[in-house]
Amino acid sequence: MATFTALRTAPTIILALLLAACGGDKSTGAPARSGGGMPPPEVEVITVGTGNATVTQDLPGRTQAYRTAQVRARVEGVIEKRLFQEGTNIKAGTPLFRIDSRTYSAAAESARADLAIARQNLERHKSLREIKAVSQLDYEVASAKAKQAEAALSHAEENLENASVPAAISGRIGRSLVTEGAFVGRGEATLLATIEQLDPIYVNFTQSGSDLLRLRQAVKAGKLKRSSSAEIELILEDGSIYPKTGKIFFTDMAVDPGTGAVSLRAQFPNPHHDLLPGMFVRVRFPEALAENVIRIPQRAVQGGPQGQFVMVVGPENKAMPVTIKTGSMAGGDFIVDAGLKGGEQVIVNGLQKARPGTVVSIAGQKPEEKISAPLAAGNK
Repeated sequence: MATFTALRTAPTIILALLLAACGGDKSTGAPARSGGGMPPPEVEVITVGTGNATVTQDLPGRTQAYRTAQVRARVEGVIEKRLFQEGTNIKAGTPLFRIDSRTYSAAAESARADLAIARQNLERHKSLREIKAVSQLDYEVASAKAKQAEAALSHAEENLENASVPAAISGRIGRSLVTEGAFVGRGEATLLATIEQLDPIYVNFTQSGSDLLRLRQAVKAGKLKRSSSAEIELILEDGSIYPKTGKIFFTDMAVDPGTGAVSLRAQFPNPHHDLLPGMFVRVRFPEALAENVIRIPQRAVQGGPQGQFVMVVGPENKAMPVTIKTGSMAGGDFIVDAGLKGGEQVIVNGLQKARPGTVVSIAGQKPEEKISAPLAAGNK
């Protein structure tokens, strides 16, 4: 009999253990044991608010050397030696090439001798004219020959000087376009190399005429104020910001009828030659000042069939989408025209985890800090 009772009691004990493992006996109100579920995904948020923002515009542009000088042969002859290293910085006046100068040296010596003879002849005619031994005409002829000899010597010395080709400006010199032994200057000023001054450097870009008109109308209507900032930024091809700011150097006063755009030029310091001519860049310049606007980072804005939207942390820490409409840019941020009123907690990092309706954990928020009610629309 005792054996039968033990057999009937064993299943009861096993069942009680299974119930305890699954959360306890609900009839007794015993607390369930914590399960092994995943914690809520962590996100980073910003609390949006209204404020003033400088409206900016990013426009594509190309860099251009501040000055460019073509090194050309001014006399004909054979290149004896290249005197520079390609791709280096040189100073104005530095000899770059040496052309065979023997012919020009001999011509200069001959011109000096001719000038000496012409001057002696002029002095003799001057003495003879004082005693009326020669006519005034003979004296004037002798004077003209002396002047011709002076001009011939000046030309010969210039040719001799040009046999050593100097740098016209300071800057970085490119590759040599001729080699030693090449004959240059016959019938034309042969291009030997090119020098470019890279500090400072220009950036050429264009702005749509319609955008310019829209901006002026917004300022005139009082929607925007003129920006007091004259400094502009440069965005490189990899998306990084160039560390030095520049200034608008030139603005065309007319709209190109072919493109409908206005040409502009900016100037940037380039002491380390990080910017090279021909690079593709984007110019970010301040257009106007907008007051009492909301701005959010670009990475927070997503696109869908219904347009642009952001994910915000709503009641009970649940992620929820909010449709917005963006307008102008303020640096790397969007200016929000509609959809946000201020005070919302907009998710900026962790968006791939924040599905609509998902409970999320805000980075830096304590577990007991929960959003139990919708956020009030207010200014920060």
